[in-house]
Amino acid sequence: MGSGPAIAPPTPPSAPQGGAGGLLRQLFRLLLWVLVALLLRWTVVEPRWIPSGSMLPTLQLQDRVLVEKLSPRFGSGVRTGRIVVFHPPAALQQAGYDPGAALIKRVVAVAGDRVEVKGGRLWRNGIPAEPDWAREPMDYGLEPFVVPPGQVLVLGDNRNASLDSHLWGPLPESDLIGTAIWRYWPLARFGPVGFSTPDAGEAA
Repeated sequence: MGSGPAIAPPTPPSAPQGGAGGLLRQLFRLLLWVLVALLLRWTVVEPRWIPSGSMLPTLQLQDRVLVEKLSPRFGSGVRTGRIVVFHPPAALQQAGYDPGAALIKRVVAVAGDRVEVKGGRLWRNGIPAEPDWAREPMDYGLEPFVVPPGQVLVLGDNRNASLDSHLWGPLPESDLIGTAIWRYWPLARFGPVGFSTPDAGEAA
Protein backbone atom coordinates (compact mmCIF):
# COMPACT_ATOMS: atom_id res chain seq x y z
CA MET A 1 0.00 0.00 0.00
CA GLY A 2 1.08 3.58 -0.53
CA SER A 3 1.82 6.09 2.15
CA GLY A 4 -1.13 8.38 1.37
CA PRO A 5 -3.61 9.51 3.99
CA ALA A 6 -5.76 6.89 5.54
CA ILE A 7 -9.38 6.82 4.56
CA ALA A 8 -11.69 7.11 7.53
CA PRO A 9 -14.61 4.74 7.67
CA PRO A 10 -17.95 6.36 6.69
CA THR A 11 -19.81 8.05 9.53
CA PRO A 12 -23.13 6.38 10.21
CA PRO A 13 -26.10 8.70 9.52
CA SER A 14 -27.34 10.50 12.59
CA ALA A 15 -30.65 9.54 13.96
CA PRO A 16 -33.46 11.86 12.87
CA GLN A 17 -34.35 14.56 15.36
CA GLY A 18 -37.64 13.59 16.76
CA GLY A 19 -39.22 12.31 19.85
CA ALA A 20 -40.50 14.47 22.66
CA GLY A 21 -37.71 17.07 22.32
CA GLY A 22 -38.40 17.79 18.65
CA LEU A 23 -42.13 17.97 19.20
CA LEU A 24 -41.68 20.45 22.05
CA ARG A 25 -39.50 22.67 19.87
CA GLN A 26 -42.11 22.70 17.13
CA LEU A 27 -44.87 23.51 19.60
CA PHE A 28 -42.77 26.33 21.05
CA ARG A 29 -42.25 27.88 17.61
CA LEU A 30 -45.95 27.63 16.83
CA LEU A 31 -46.85 29.21 20.15
CA LEU A 32 -44.36 32.03 19.51
CA TRP A 33 -45.92 32.83 16.14
CA VAL A 34 -49.39 32.77 17.65
CA LEU A 35 -48.29 35.19 20.38
CA VAL A 36 -46.71 37.53 17.82
CA ALA A 37 -49.91 37.49 15.74
CA LEU A 38 -52.06 38.21 18.79
CA LEU A 39 -49.74 41.00 19.90
CA LEU A 40 -49.97 42.64 16.49
CA ARG A 41 -53.76 42.32 16.51
CA TRP A 42 -54.15 43.77 19.98
CA THR A 43 -51.69 46.64 19.66
CA VAL A 44 -50.94 47.45 16.01
CA VAL A 45 -53.54 46.41 13.44
CA GLU A 46 -56.71 44.37 13.38
CA PRO A 47 -59.31 43.38 10.78
CA ARG A 48 -62.85 44.72 10.91
CA TRP A 49 -65.91 44.28 8.73
CA ILE A 50 -68.57 46.86 7.80
CA PRO A 51 -71.97 45.93 9.29
CA SER A 52 -74.11 48.88 8.09
CA GLY A 53 -74.63 51.31 5.23
CA SER A 54 -73.69 54.46 7.16
CA MET A 55 -70.43 54.85 5.20
CA LEU A 56 -71.87 54.35 1.71
CA PRO A 57 -70.65 54.79 -0.93
CA THR A 58 -67.08 54.80 0.43
CA LEU A 59 -67.44 51.53 2.33
CA GLN A 60 -69.93 48.90 1.28
CA LEU A 61 -71.76 46.39 3.45
CA GLN A 62 -69.50 43.44 4.33
CA ASP A 63 -66.29 45.22 3.22
CA ARG A 64 -63.26 44.08 5.23
CA VAL A 65 -60.79 46.72 6.38
CA LEU A 66 -57.59 46.84 8.40
CA VAL A 67 -57.57 49.22 11.36
CA GLU A 68 -54.32 50.81 12.55
CA LYS A 69 -54.38 51.23 16.34
CA LEU A 70 -51.15 53.06 17.18
CA SER A 71 -52.23 56.66 16.51
CA PRO A 72 -54.91 56.87 19.23
CA ARG A 73 -52.86 54.78 21.64
CA PHE A 74 -49.85 57.11 21.55
CA GLY A 75 -51.88 60.31 21.50
CA SER A 76 -50.85 61.44 18.02
CA GLY A 77 -54.48 62.13 17.25
CA VAL A 78 -56.38 61.83 13.99
CA ARG A 79 -56.72 64.29 11.14
CA THR A 80 -59.82 65.56 9.41
CA GLY A 81 -60.88 63.17 6.67
CA ARG A 82 -59.66 59.98 8.32
CA ILE A 83 -62.08 57.09 8.80
CA VAL A 84 -62.04 55.95 12.40
CA VAL A 85 -63.29 52.96 14.37
CA PHE A 86 -64.43 53.65 17.93
CA HIS A 87 -66.32 52.31 20.91
CA PRO A 88 -69.85 53.67 21.40
CA PRO A 89 -69.71 56.92 23.39
CA ALA A 90 -71.57 57.31 26.68
CA ALA A 91 -74.75 58.60 25.01
CA LEU A 92 -75.05 55.46 22.88
CA GLN A 93 -74.20 53.17 25.78
CA GLN A 94 -77.02 54.75 27.76
CA ALA A 95 -79.31 53.99 24.81
CA GLY A 96 -78.38 50.30 25.05
CA TYR A 97 -75.29 49.93 22.85
CA ASP A 98 -72.75 47.32 23.91
CA PRO A 99 -69.66 49.17 25.29
CA GLY A 100 -67.45 46.61 23.54
CA ALA A 101 -69.00 47.18 20.12
CA ALA A 102 -67.20 49.05 17.34
CA LEU A 103 -68.60 51.77 15.07
CA ILE A 104 -67.03 53.39 12.02
CA LYS A 105 -67.38 57.00 10.78
CA ARG A 106 -65.30 59.79 9.23
CA VAL A 107 -63.66 62.60 11.19
CA VAL A 108 -65.01 65.86 9.76
CA ALA A 109 -63.68 68.26 12.41
CA VAL A 110 -61.15 68.22 15.24
CA ALA A 111 -60.76 70.10 18.52
CA GLY A 112 -60.96 73.86 18.03
CA ASP A 113 -62.88 73.72 14.73
CA ARG A 114 -66.10 75.72 14.51
CA VAL A 115 -68.70 73.63 12.72
CA GLU A 116 -72.30 73.88 11.61
CA VAL A 117 -74.65 72.29 9.09
CA LYS A 118 -76.77 74.61 6.99
CA GLY A 119 -78.21 74.51 3.51
CA GLY A 120 -77.54 70.78 3.31
CA ARG A 121 -73.78 71.28 3.72
CA LEU A 122 -71.17 70.96 6.43
CA TRP A 123 -69.38 74.22 7.24
CA ARG A 124 -66.04 74.25 9.04
CA ASN A 125 -64.42 77.43 10.33
CA GLY A 126 -66.75 79.63 8.31
CA ILE A 127 -66.37 77.95 4.91
CA PRO A 128 -67.96 74.90 3.27
CA ALA A 129 -65.97 71.77 4.11
CA GLU A 130 -63.97 70.52 1.13
CA PRO A 131 -63.82 67.69 0.41
CA ASP A 132 -67.01 66.75 2.20
CA TRP A 133 -67.42 63.05 1.21
CA ALA A 134 -71.18 63.31 1.76
CA ARG A 135 -73.25 60.97 -0.36
CA GLU A 136 -75.97 63.60 -0.75
CA PRO A 137 -77.01 66.96 0.76
CA MET A 138 -77.83 66.67 4.44
CA ASP A 139 -81.52 66.92 5.34
CA TYR A 140 -80.81 68.25 8.84
CA GLY A 141 -79.23 71.30 10.43
CA LEU A 142 -76.65 71.73 13.17
CA GLU A 143 -76.23 74.92 15.15
CA PRO A 144 -72.72 76.42 15.17
CA PHE A 145 -70.40 75.18 17.93
CA VAL A 146 -66.72 74.64 18.60
CA VAL A 147 -65.43 71.07 18.96
CA PRO A 148 -64.13 70.76 22.56
CA PRO A 149 -60.54 69.79 23.43
CA GLY A 150 -59.86 66.05 23.29
CA GLN A 151 -62.83 65.38 21.02
CA VAL A 152 -63.60 65.03 17.31
CA LEU A 153 -66.73 65.33 15.20
CA VAL A 154 -67.56 62.16 13.24
CA LEU A 155 -70.18 61.71 10.54
CA GLY A 156 -71.05 58.88 8.21
CA ASP A 157 -70.55 59.49 4.50
CA ASN A 158 -74.17 58.38 4.09
CA ARG A 159 -75.15 61.41 6.18
CA ASN A 160 -78.93 61.00 6.13
CA ALA A 161 -78.78 57.37 7.29
CA SER A 162 -76.05 57.55 9.91
CA LEU A 163 -76.23 57.52 13.70
CA ASP A 164 -73.34 59.89 14.30
CA SER A 165 -72.17 63.10 15.97
CA HIS A 166 -75.04 65.19 14.64
CA LEU A 167 -77.28 63.17 16.97
CA TRP A 168 -75.12 62.37 19.99
CA GLY A 169 -72.40 65.04 19.90
CA PRO A 170 -68.61 65.05 19.54
CA LEU A 171 -66.66 61.85 20.13
CA PRO A 172 -64.06 61.71 22.93
CA GLU A 173 -60.69 60.67 21.50
CA SER A 174 -60.42 58.21 24.40
CA ASP A 175 -63.13 56.13 22.68
CA LEU A 176 -61.09 55.73 19.49
CA ILE A 177 -59.89 52.23 18.58
CA GLY A 178 -57.96 53.21 15.46
CA THR A 179 -58.08 54.45 11.89
CA ALA A 180 -59.17 52.39 8.89
CA ILE A 181 -56.23 52.29 6.49
CA TRP A 182 -56.75 49.48 3.99
CA ARG A 183 -59.64 47.56 2.41
CA TYR A 184 -58.54 43.99 1.78
CA TRP A 185 -61.88 42.52 0.71
CA PRO A 186 -63.45 42.36 -1.79
CA LEU A 187 -60.41 42.17 -4.02
CA ALA A 188 -62.09 44.32 -6.66
CA ARG A 189 -61.87 47.27 -4.24
CA PHE A 190 -58.52 46.30 -2.67
CA GLY A 191 -56.61 49.40 -1.61
CA PRO A 192 -56.24 52.27 0.89
CA VAL A 193 -59.20 54.01 2.52
CA GLY A 194 -59.46 57.26 4.41
CA PHE A 195 -56.65 59.11 2.63
CA SER A 196 -57.82 60.16 -0.82
CA THR A 197 -60.55 62.54 -1.93
CA PRO A 198 -63.79 61.18 -3.44
CA ASP A 199 -62.62 62.39 -6.88
CA ALA A 200 -59.50 60.26 -6.50
CA GLY A 201 -61.58 57.11 -6.45
CA GLU A 202 -62.20 56.41 -2.78
CA ALA A 203 -65.94 56.36 -3.37
CA ALA A 204 -65.67 53.89 -6.22
